[in-house]
Amino acid sequence: MTRHVRRTLLLLVLTPLLYALVGAPQAASAHTELVSASPKDGADLAKAPDHLTLTFDEPVDLADVRVLTMDGNRLPVSRTAGGAKDSVRVALAAPEGGELAVVWSVVDEEDGHASSGRLTFGVGAATTTTGGDEAASPVPAPSPSVRKGLVAARWAGYLALALFVGGLAFVTLLWPRGAHEPRARALLVLAWTVGLLATVAALGLQGAYTALGGMRDALRPATYAEVLATEPGVVLASRGLLWVLAAVVLGALMQGGAGTSRSPGWRVGALAVAFGLLRATGMAGHNSEGSEPTWGAIADFVHLLGASLWIGGLAMLTVAVLPRRRAGELAAVVPGYSRLAAVSVTGIVAAGLVLAWQVVGSYDALLHSSYGHLLLIKTAVLAAVLLAAYASRQWVRTRLDLAVLLRGDAATVRPFGYSVAVETGLVLVVLVVTSLLVTADPGR
Repeated sequence: MTRHVRRTLLLLVLTPLLYALVGAPQAASAHTELVSASPKDGADLAKAPDHLTLTFDEPVDLADVRVLTMDGNRLPVSRTAGGAKDSVRVALAAPEGGELAVVWSVVDEEDGHASSGRLTFGVGAATTTTGGDEAASPVPAPSPSVRKGLVAARWAGYLALALFVGGLAFVTLLWPRGAHEPRARALLVLAWTVGLLATVAALGLQGAYTALGGMRDALRPATYAEVLATEPGVVLASRGLLWVLAAVVLGALMQGGAGTSRSPGWRVGALAVAFGLLRATGMAGHNSEGSEPTWGAIADFVHLLGASLWIGGLAMLTVAVLPRRRAGELAAVVPGYSRLAAVSVTGIVAAGLVLAWQVVGSYDALLHSSYGHLLLIKTAVLAAVLLAAYASRQWVRTRLDLAVLLRGDAATVRPFGYSVAVETGLVLVVLVVTSLLVTADPGR
């Protein structure tokens, strides 16, 4: 058992090196925003321009930039004559009524966040109004219902990832016989199903979110086609394909049981799928923002890996191991998971500190930004989780032997079950806050 935990610790140490070899991300600076427009917003022009130049604070892909007229027609977007990666050229149509107005939106390549706004110009004898209905109308923004749906899909995706990767690791390293346990099998199948469905739903919701559409747009095939042309869409599609490959790994485990979980070939396949799922999930976050994007990406990977091993093992322990109350299993599995959880939590905390430094960047941003506030809430809830985890670990140290001697007596095991249940519930709250952090602007 100790040997397996040591291997997991070695994996935590070596994985960042493998992650760096796979590819280092480029630096970014919070969400993509419009820096300037030519002509300028609110300008009074003698005649209507034939094009508009938009310059952003970082390089953008043409597929990520949308410019619409006020009646919803999409305008052609191309590179500027100089070929600058942070600027685009928008072909304009002749205005009606002496005024020209367009709505722009851009998708951040790193996390899929959509920024948007309106540009209005006076043409000819007309002057741009500053206090009418046009000025008073709100700036176009993604639908709140779509944003909530996207947060929910991400929460479900995080939870499914943790349950699947952590559950497989638990069965492989600590409890090979669990491959035959119906509850353990059901948990893994549920995690796989939710992971695949959440990814498919996130694709449609991401498309509706970036197009500033509503929930109906999330169900249209055209929305899927458009989002697949963007980098966030490609990342989501890759994650969906990895979930399909994960079905092969899961199916082999279901058929072969404990023998398959010990097979080197199956373990290599499971490790490859888990690595891909973790990496694809981390590519849709803020980890690459800041001065050291490579360290941020590595820290995010370690953070996800540690959380998956901890949460997935916790769920497997709660759902499948404790209800059986078998003395031999408790003696073999619980101490091993306790050590694995300690290693995972250490990795989570260390990586979390690196991510906080990388993304937030200053105490002022931590205390005076919505992203910083969410991060503080997550830290506070995580502290409560660690207290529950400490209570569980103390039970393992002081009461596990007695529980084994009493052959899994319910009264003896019950306090451990309570602390594990509290730990599990608080972890779900942490995942909710994590999902909100992905859509929040770090404001660097």
